[in-house]
Amino acid sequence: MLNKKLLSVAVATTLLAGIGATSVQASDISGNIALTSDYRFRGISQSDENPAVQGGFDASFEPGFYLGTWASSVDFGDGNDTGSFGTAEFDHYVGWKGPIGDTDFGIDVGYVYFNYPGDTVDPKGNYQEFYVKGSWTTLVVGVNYSDDYYAKTGEFWYVAGDYSYKFMDDLALGLHAGYNMTEETEYDVNDNVTDGGFLSSDQADYTDYSVSLTYTVRGVDLSVAYVGTDLDEEDYFGTDLAEPVAVFTIKKVL
Repeated sequence: MLNKKLLSVAVATTLLAGIGATSVQASDISGNIALTSDYRFRGISQSDENPAVQGGFDASFEPGFYLGTWASSVDFGDGNDTGSFGTAEFDHYVGWKGPIGDTDFGIDVGYVYFNYPGDTVDPKGNYQEFYVKGSWTTLVVGVNYSDDYYAKTGEFWYVAGDYSYKFMDDLALGLHAGYNMTEETEYDVNDNVTDGGFLSSDQADYTDYSVSLTYTVRGVDLSVAYVGTDLDEEDYFGTDLAEPVAVFTIKKVL
């Protein structure tokens, strides 16, 4: 517990230091910090269904370029004979976005690197993704691609859509659906994984979804989301980390 608290302080300090160092060069800087009851990424818990501290900053540059870093505490278990899985995730990203002509349509193209400091398990979890997103008013549809997904589990494609609707200035509904395409797990005669392996069954693809409500009060976003996937326990290593759950988050934009 003490290590997790120290990690949370370190993450926040690093993010604030980064904001100060970059503000002189960028045309716009924004930061955020959050506490969530369960860090869910593409429907699967990254914090062993425990709370996580998160935060990040973004810097934008004319005409439409941006870069940023986002971090979260994670819990993938105690590791195995080859080492530890680490206790933090850092996402570093860069891209360009802007409108398409004089319309309500927009495009966002970028690159993100997922880094897990302290991960000494072989193979390590670090991986990269490229993405392209198209938007129209509050609807966003995008595609992500990784040439070698988390822990070197092979090629990965992610197609997702997000829609938001404001009932009033301070209350918004969010809808999300994503389709994950991973490489099918292959085994040798001794049941050792030889290829793929992101999921523990013959299932290769799965769907994740979420429905959320966010209320903003005094500049703080309070949200509740119902997050889940169509995976069974046997698909995700006999755990319920991909089962539907309610997630509560408090977020502050700095």
